[in-house]
Amino acid sequence: MHQAGINILYPIFLLKEQEDVKTERNTTPGSLGVVLTGGSSGLGYAMVSRFLSFGDRVAICGRNPEKLDDALRALRAAYPYAEVYGMVCDVSIPSNVREFSRFVSGTLGRVDRWINNAGSAGRLKRPLWELSDDDIVETCNTNLSGSILMCAEAVEIMDRQPTAARPVYHIFNLGFSAAGAFFSRSGVAHKASKRGVAELTRFLSKELRSSGKTSIGVHELSPGLVMTPLLLRDAPERAIRIFYAIAEEPEIVASVMVPKIRSIEGTNHRLVFRPMPLTLARLALSVFR
Repeated sequence: MHQAGINILYPIFLLKEQEDVKTERNTTPGSLGVVLTGGSSGLGYAMVSRFLSFGDRVAICGRNPEKLDDALRALRAAYPYAEVYGMVCDVSIPSNVREFSRFVSGTLGRVDRWINNAGSAGRLKRPLWELSDDDIVETCNTNLSGSILMCAEAVEIMDRQPTAARPVYHIFNLGFSAAGAFFSRSGVAHKASKRGVAELTRFLSKELRSSGKTSIGVHELSPGLVMTPLLLRDAPERAIRIFYAIAEEPEIVASVMVPKIRSIEGTNHRLVFRPMPLTLARLALSVFR
């Protein structure tokens, strides 16, 4: 493609992204009760900050006590009158999950949105046969078992709330699409468990409908590549160049995804930050910069 053609196309793609942000700002009025796991850093932290900017009440959890305390301190400093609560929780441990569920009920009261953001890509980026048993189990338990356990608690809480003929309470999981898994540089355990999370969303949505739980919707969040230290860890120079072309800062992703989460209707939807064709177009155009 000639450089002149690229100069024309790139602003069009950029404009399309800006239009997507603008049209998704039809948010639900009033304060929502929001639960977000893995909310002490990265995209999770950015989404919590965005929810608080809308006046929502938020409960978060994280495995690292120091990081969680730092996050809560920073959020309360940025939003002095906001309601934000947090507790240490390892989502792969059932007793931790149940305790967090009780904490949520005691602090938030009504829960309108539950986002299973906590995840693990594993301690090492290695082929499967070079990983320790502990690393494999920790990755799969955090991503898949953790999401399943949290979904069960979310449904129990939401099912105790006033019912409706259509979904008014919503659960969100962060799995991998087939394309997302194909392009990911992460290991087999991470990709396989994240694909399982995507299936969890689909099957749970069907199970809720067949059980007559019409008040609860379940959805998939697809934020794409988010620029975090975890993404850049152990990445070769060539991969880093690609990341800078197609990845976005957590605050940018949160500014798009949170309004979509707040205004969601129905069930079994996939909320996408940036469609795959647009991501591939950005990657192609970056070659000519």
